[in-house]
Amino acid sequence: MRATHVKHLCCPKCQADLRLQAEDSDGDHVMSGSLTCEGCGAEHPILDGIPRFVPLENYAGSFGFQWNTHDRTQYDGTSRRSVSETRFREETKWGAALEGEVVIEAGCGSGRFTPHALATGATVLTFDFSNAVEANFRSNSDNPNACIVQASLYEMPFRDGYADRLFCFGVLQHTPNPLESFRCLTTKVRAGGHLAADIYALRFRTLFWSKYWVRPITSRFGDDESKYRLFKRYVDLMWPLARLNMRVFPNWFGRKINWQLFVPDYSEYDLTDEQLKQWAYLDLFDMLAPAYDRPKSRRTFQKWFKHYGFRDIDVHYGYNGVEGRGIKL
Repeated sequence: MRATHVKHLCCPKCQADLRLQAEDSDGDHVMSGSLTCEGCGAEHPILDGIPRFVPLENYAGSFGFQWNTHDRTQYDGTSRRSVSETRFREETKWGAALEGEVVIEAGCGSGRFTPHALATGATVLTFDFSNAVEANFRSNSDNPNACIVQASLYEMPFRDGYADRLFCFGVLQHTPNPLESFRCLTTKVRAGGHLAADIYALRFRTLFWSKYWVRPITSRFGDDESKYRLFKRYVDLMWPLARLNMRVFPNWFGRKINWQLFVPDYSEYDLTDEQLKQWAYLDLFDMLAPAYDRPKSRRTFQKWFKHYGFRDIDVHYGYNGVEGRGIKL
């Protein structure tokens, strides 16, 4: 972390200021040390350049494994496609110039959206519950506007009402209590600030999606590395059939067949065969390994925005199921 970023952080429990004690630093960069709360005295370590406000091992361990294994797979610089940039721009509708603003990214994973938030000129406070933050750190910590920490969505180390904007993509459905998770997000947005978030969609057809029948079993398949090897072998076995489906049905129908066969299909992005396979490895693990997967309906998501005091609400089906935006009253 950068020593100058301490001003953006606070104790996740009492919101008091933090005192930095650096043990290994290079100029403004602190690679090891601690942050001590000046209110309650709680101490939080800085390990490998990242402040850690949660235990290193937790229920989100599968995400740490997948994003450190596929730390650059979904980056636009790797795929040579603007998939992440386009999704960030279209889900937020925030524009390209946010200099002087503070943006919180809740649940960064490997950081595929982080560079696009940073490109706006904003200060980006980005965190994840899992050690996926280490992948984000490797890719984005050189940017002086990036403050990367490991923290819980339920106890974020940021003051209430601190963010001008907050986004949370691909996270809420994987938390123990999506409604409480959403509520916690709203507390960090200032009056007049913007919130953009999404969640898997709960619709009648969701009941027939094969992953919801299989995931309760596969999520208990041993350790993450064993699960990943098993899912990877499955994709390799099914890949000739999946590619045949892509050629015979080069549209949404062919992709739907492959998804139902547990071969995630992103052929709409015109990726290479190897890239498609890497995305399939990643997303099959993402589908079948997490501890939680709790989709919600569009109507429910809209009610959440209204209940927690947002205006100009726009909730609709989008990239990740249901996505929503609003401005805090």
